[in-house]
Amino acid sequence: MTTSELRSDIHSIEPIPDSDRDSTGLQQMWIWAGANIAPVNWALGALGIILKLGLWETIAVIVFGNIIGCAIFAAFTVMGHKTGVNQMVLSRSAFGRRGAYLPSLLMFLMTLGWIGVNTYFPVKISMAILGQFGIPESILTTFIIMTLVMVVQVVIGIYGFYAIRTFEKYTVPVTVAIMVLMSVLAWSQPGVVNWNLTSSLPPGAHLAMLSLLMTAIGVGWGISWVTWASDYSRFVPRSVSSSSVFWYSYVGMLVPSIWLAVLGATIASVTTDTDPAKMVSAVFGGVASLLVLLMVLHGPIATNILNVYSAALAALSMGVRLSRTSLALVVGIIGYLVTIYFVFAPSFAKAFDNWMISLLLWMSPWAGIILADFFIKRKSKIDVAELYAAPETSAYGDINWGAIIAFLVGLAAGWALEDGLVPALQGPLSGLLGGADLSWLAGIVIAGALYLAIGGKTATAAALAPTGAATK
Repeated sequence: MTTSELRSDIHSIEPIPDSDRDSTGLQQMWIWAGANIAPVNWALGALGIILKLGLWETIAVIVFGNIIGCAIFAAFTVMGHKTGVNQMVLSRSAFGRRGAYLPSLLMFLMTLGWIGVNTYFPVKISMAILGQFGIPESILTTFIIMTLVMVVQVVIGIYGFYAIRTFEKYTVPVTVAIMVLMSVLAWSQPGVVNWNLTSSLPPGAHLAMLSLLMTAIGVGWGISWVTWASDYSRFVPRSVSSSSVFWYSYVGMLVPSIWLAVLGATIASVTTDTDPAKMVSAVFGGVASLLVLLMVLHGPIATNILNVYSAALAALSMGVRLSRTSLALVVGIIGYLVTIYFVFAPSFAKAFDNWMISLLLWMSPWAGIILADFFIKRKSKIDVAELYAAPETSAYGDINWGAIIAFLVGLAAGWALEDGLVPALQGPLSGLLGGADLSWLAGIVIAGALYLAIGGKTATAAALAPTGAATK
C-alpha cells in the first residue's frame, strides 16, 4: 500500500485533471464488485422464491436481466471516463444548467434510502449469527453494530475516492474467496437446495410475477446503479480505452450480482422463512458463520461508501454551498436515521420490492434521456466548460424544458405499465399486458425518443472544446 493510495481526495464536482486520473480498469472492477458482494443481493435472489416462482425460472430472470441491465450501467461509466465529470453534472447537458437540479435532488434522496437498506442486512444477519454464540439480540447490541458499521462507512466516504478504491482493492479479493467457500458450503450440503421447485401460480399471475422480478432485480438492478457510474470512472486516465472501462465495469457489476442472487434463490428454495437473517443463519453454522459475519459486515461498507460519496456529489451538483466532506457527514447522520427505520420496520421484504420498483420509475426515463443525449445527440462530445458556466450563458441552457417534459412523460408511461405489489404502483395499462411489468422499458424508450424529438439546447460545434479541457 503506497502513500498515493491513501491520499485525501480534494476533488469536488469539478472535472478531474489528467494528473489525478490514475485509476485502473481493474480498480474500477473491484469498486463495483465490492458494492455488489453484499447481503442485499441474497435478498434479491430470494425475492423470486418469495413471489412463488420456480427456482430455475428465477435463476433465468436473474441471469438474463442482469446481462441487459449491467450493460446499460457500463455504458454510463464510459461517460465519466470520456469527460472526467461526475454523473449529475453530466445531466446538465440534457436538462440544462439548473434543470439538472431535479435528478440531482432525486439522486440525493435515493442514496439516503440505500444507506438504510444496505445497513439493514448486516445488522439483522449479524444479530442472528451472534445468537448462535449465545449473544442474545437486544436493542443495545443492535445499535452498537449499526453505529460501528455506519461510522466506518462514513469515514471512508468522507475521505473520498482514493480511500474507496484502496478499501475495495485490498478487501474485495478476500471477500470473493470467502464467497467461494460459502457457496461451496451451501450447495454441497444435502437438503439446502430444492432444484425441482416450481411455481404454483396460475398463468396470468405467473407472467406478472416473472415480469415484476425482471423489473425489480433483473434489468432493474443494473439500471439502479447508473446514477453513480461516472462518479468513479472519471478518475480513469484517457490513455485507457473506453471499451476497457466498459468491460471492467460490466464484469465487476455482472458477476457478483448474478452469483449472490442465485445463491440467495437456492437457499430460499427450501426455507420456510423469508427473513434473510434467518435464511443465512440456518444454512451457515459454527465456524462458517464467522466467515459469513465478515462478509456481511464488509458488504454494506463497500456499498455505502459509494452512497456517502456520491450523495455529497449530488448535493453539490444541485448548488448546495457546503464542502464535500461536510455534506458526506450530513448524509451519514440522515442515513443513520433511515437505517433505524428499516431495522425496526415490520415487513422488510415487501417494502424492499416496492422500494426497488419506485426507484426504477424515475431512473428509467432519466437513463433514457441521458443515453439519448450523450450517445446519439452529442455523439459522446461534451463541452465540459459549458456544464459549469452560469445558467444565463451556458450553451446547454438554464432549464431545458424539452428534457423535463420528456422525463415527466416517460415517468407517466412507466407508471401506466407498472404492476407493483401495492395499488399506488399499479398502473392503469398493466392489465392490458396480462399483468406484465414493462415499466423500465417504457420509461427508457419513450423518454429517450421524446427527448430526441423535442430536446432543446445544443452546444454549437464551434463551442465544443476537447472533452474534459475545462476547470470549475
